[in-house]
Amino acid sequence: MPNPQRSGSRTFPLAALLGALLACTGALAGNPAAAPAQVDPLEASLAGEFALQAGLLPEAARHYLDAARAARDPVLAERATRIALLADQDALAREAYGTWQALAPQRGLEARMVAASLALRAGHKRDARRELRALLAEPEGWRPALTALVGAVGRQQALVVRMLKDIVSRDALPHQLQAWLGFGGLAQRLDQPKLVDHIVQRVVALFPGEPRVALLRAQLLREGGKLEEARAALAALGEPAQLPPPLRWALAGEYDALGDAGKAAQVLAAGAQDEAAYARRAALLDKAGDKAGLAALYDEVKRGATKPNPVRRLLLGQLAELLGRYEEALEWYARVPGERMQGAARLRAAGVLHAMGHPQEAYDAVHAIQADAGLDDDERRDGYLLEAELRQKGGDAEGEQDAYARGLAAFPDDAVLLYARGLMWERLDQIGKAEADLRRLLVVEPDNVAALNALGYTLADRTDRYREALELIDRARVAEPGNAAIIDSYGWVLFRLGKPRQALDHLRHAYALQKDPDIASHLGQVLWALGHRDEARRYFDEARRLDPDNRSLQRALRETGA
Repeated sequence: MPNPQRSGSRTFPLAALLGALLACTGALAGNPAAAPAQVDPLEASLAGEFALQAGLLPEAARHYLDAARAARDPVLAERATRIALLADQDALAREAYGTWQALAPQRGLEARMVAASLALRAGHKRDARRELRALLAEPEGWRPALTALVGAVGRQQALVVRMLKDIVSRDALPHQLQAWLGFGGLAQRLDQPKLVDHIVQRVVALFPGEPRVALLRAQLLREGGKLEEARAALAALGEPAQLPPPLRWALAGEYDALGDAGKAAQVLAAGAQDEAAYARRAALLDKAGDKAGLAALYDEVKRGATKPNPVRRLLLGQLAELLGRYEEALEWYARVPGERMQGAARLRAAGVLHAMGHPQEAYDAVHAIQADAGLDDDERRDGYLLEAELRQKGGDAEGEQDAYARGLAAFPDDAVLLYARGLMWERLDQIGKAEADLRRLLVVEPDNVAALNALGYTLADRTDRYREALELIDRARVAEPGNAAIIDSYGWVLFRLGKPRQALDHLRHAYALQKDPDIASHLGQVLWALGHRDEARRYFDEARRLDPDNRSLQRALRETGA
């Protein structure tokens, strides 16, 4: 099940909502945005909140709109507008937007972004162009303009491409590199190579000698499959040691994305080193399978470990682990000074004991951590999580389940333990138990977005309770409307509901935001169902490249026979 990448969410606490409504007074007569006199704003707002919590977005939007009119509150009208957009209720969204503007006529960037989104979704070229131009005339308007365009990808992709070309051809973007990077990335995701080339040329002209331009060009070339040209663009940046640290890290990230983790590690080795650089180099060298490089890094870090630095000694222990020098790893973990890092060192040491083939000693170590009242609660809790992980590695399903049971007995209703156990049950195909744990988590934390999405996706993927799944996923969408994993879940449940064309729009949107094997697999399966077999195979190939063992991919290939 997808694990959402947490992003900034738009929330509206119920207490604040009630306070705003209770403070609202004044006659409504003659107000074009007013609701009928019999509507009670408090009652309507509560109905909206309950509908929202149930995932009934159209009903929630209507209730919030009634409350906004009755209370003459533009904040509630804005909320009604956004919920209606998420519910794909465009007519209701336009109605709510009209109320919002009647109550707060001065249009800021947020209002113009919504207007642009509505115009794009409706396919109104002239209105969309007008709103986008108005946004781009503002100093920071390129960000909401880009958001509006991205939000229409899938639903009105041809119009988005047309608007994007119009913006670039008019040179309407501000002379800010970040703006050009954002719009260039969208052009790349929309598979518009000529437009991408034009943007790159314009960026080079605007920012001559700017190293980040070379990085942009390399990224776009890589995403377009031109790997050798991407390498040449990176090489043109010169010696990594001469680059500022943030740029050097970005350069290493590009080499890693090109599949050359060893080169990425070399880039980070240039210039000043700290614990973060050492740790990243270790991860990259391990990814590259470069044992000689890891051994050299181990010796390099050891030379600076004469002082009792707990972070460095933890790192040395991890490097020794990666090299299979388990006795040395245990020595480093035992020498980590100070109480703050002791829990982490002991957890790592338990993992080493298990890797050495001493499972009982490892379990004794984690049991000691679990029972040590001197450690932080999180470290003790992590002792149960680690034991479950080690039991799973050892093929001990009963022991894994027991570790979670004891953990939850010690830390009742702990969100991390409940979520992890829910994932375990789903992996073991015990969907009823997975649902029980995730619902229990939602009783404790009703707005836990990860749990809402995980439960909704599980019901959509593993049961036929699609309406329930849709309500849960919609609640997650309200909290994080730009989260690619949640948009993917929404598209997937639409497919399960027999709406493949609508599903395709949302899955394309999700993939434009994040290249992920789950999303690619879902896209492939929906395209296959719609008869677009060649395009479907391209997405299956992309998912295979990202993660050949992906469970969604394997199920999609079985179900389609591709």
